[in-house]
Amino acid sequence: MKSGEAVWRTVLALRAESPLVHNIVNFVAMDLAANVLLAVGASPVMAHAREEVADMVAIAGALTVNIGTLDPAWVEAMHLAIDRARKLDKPWILDPVGAGATPYRNEVLKALVKKKPAVVRGNGSEILALMGKSAARGVDSANASVEALDAARDLARKTGGVVAVTGAVDYVTDGTQLAAVDNGHALMGRVTATGCALTALVGACVAVTGEAFEGTLHALAIYGVAGELAARDADGPGSFRVRFLDRLAGLDKAGLVGRLRLQ
Repeated sequence: MKSGEAVWRTVLALRAESPLVHNIVNFVAMDLAANVLLAVGASPVMAHAREEVADMVAIAGALTVNIGTLDPAWVEAMHLAIDRARKLDKPWILDPVGAGATPYRNEVLKALVKKKPAVVRGNGSEILALMGKSAARGVDSANASVEALDAARDLARKTGGVVAVTGAVDYVTDGTQLAAVDNGHALMGRVTATGCALTALVGACVAVTGEAFEGTLHALAIYGVAGELAARDADGPGSFRVRFLDRLAGLDKAGLVGRLRLQ
């Protein structure tokens, strides 16, 4: 599960199975999230109309819910989609963008967390805020990922699922197990929506592995290695974004296994 060979098998499964991932994702992230999924071989759909989300979940392999650009109609759609996913026993993944920033955002998240996501993926400040231990600074993290480990374990026990805390080092826990991915590059934080797009990839990997902990860990590993490879010949954030998608699409076994740093 924690080996490079296992991660590579997930890459091959993404390309072979092309899982459909239904994303209710904010306006800022739609483009990059969709392109990340296409780059790894998955199939994205971005649908948030209340009239169709339940039907879309029914044909998808996983649902991701991102609260970045909230409004009441979207919140209603999120609940409709989540309820259908739970009824059909399909994994749903929560991205608590900006947790702690406003009372409305916190109220929405409190209700969503009660519906027990298979995975919560956030930065250190967001995970701390979900457990009432810190206030996030907008969508940026004021806390290192390692600072949120105790909160991540507590949140995983509360939801019965998996929590990923992303930052300079990424961590995955189910409340008992803990794994870390020490891959990535600082330029990833200079391109908007890279975290949101990672959540979409988590959905795809969980869909093909059928296991939340393993799928989440493998998504973080794939993403981090592709980020490192893209940064080697990037001139800045703009060229990095293009190269990042290319590296995700062209990832090979040697490049992945040779660079992967899992703990």
